[in-house]
Amino acid sequence: MPLAERLQGARRFSAAMLEWSRGRGKIIIIVHDNPDPDCLASALALRHLFTVKTGEEPLIAFSGMIGRSENLIMAKVLEIPLVPLEIVDLSEYGVVCMLDTQPGTGNNSFDPAAVVDIVIDHHSLRERTKECRWVDVKDDYGVTATIIYEYLLAQGLHIDAKLATAIFYAIKSDTQDLGREANLPDREAYLELFTVVDKQLLYQITNPCQPVEYFRTIRRTLDNARIYDRAIVVDMQRVAYPELVAEMADFLLRLEGVEAVLACGEYLSALILSIRTNSQEMNAGEMVRRVVKGLGVGGGHIFMGGGKIAALPHESGSLSRQRELLFERFLLELGIAGKEPKSIE
Repeated sequence: MPLAERLQGARRFSAAMLEWSRGRGKIIIIVHDNPDPDCLASALALRHLFTVKTGEEPLIAFSGMIGRSENLIMAKVLEIPLVPLEIVDLSEYGVVCMLDTQPGTGNNSFDPAAVVDIVIDHHSLRERTKECRWVDVKDDYGVTATIIYEYLLAQGLHIDAKLATAIFYAIKSDTQDLGREANLPDREAYLELFTVVDKQLLYQITNPCQPVEYFRTIRRTLDNARIYDRAIVVDMQRVAYPELVAEMADFLLRLEGVEAVLACGEYLSALILSIRTNSQEMNAGEMVRRVVKGLGVGGGHIFMGGGKIAALPHESGSLSRQRELLFERFLLELGIAGKEPKSIE
């Protein structure tokens, strides 16, 4: 669909949403746990839209942690204001927004029974989301930030260098420079924003210093990785922060001859897993849902998916058994169960 037509739809939706929000009091924007660049950029962009158009400056809330160095630097240098959801009194807020996630998906810590007014996301529409007042879920967009970028264009808002850098980096990061699951809206936004981006800030975000634990994780991942024909599974054991699991899955997918990777690691009392594929014939998001069925929650897109499994209470070793079941299901999905594994040497 041409940009002009997309902006007509964005203008209608955003104008009606803004009009409904006026006079309802304080606004809160909730993103998924352990927020990534798409969460951060989307929240900053939506905050800008509400602030300019309604005069109400929203609060951005999250749970978990921001562990990945690039994301920490992004939040710092772009001055993205974030507050832990756990310290927020939700009764003070008349408008509740949810970005890059949806009610009851399991990847956000918001009470599944609580009311969510506005949902904007680029993942598949969930049944629970249909109950919300304002829903804009476009699973044909590569990132949520692109959806909100088009609201800003449709409403004629100025996008300064910091906001442009945030949205640009979200697209760059999530789509791997437009190479993974980027569609026409993402490509157009990426190219248009590049002229406005603060290149020095972008360099700081993309080239952060890494703690020694990051390099220990790489070594442990390579030591524990097992190759089964065209797939890799790896038990990363305990990880310093959840985002490391997806990052290492992306890293291993670059191995020659590999089409799919399942990486998992323990964080606090949960097992974090990530599936990556470079094959159009697979669907990582659907595969995640199948391998975690009855164990936890998960979802994603064609080339990338993620999930989480909580440890069973009062059962020591439950995560170990669940991990082995995940590996077994994953290999069965690929039709390579029973293959003899090889290590990376």
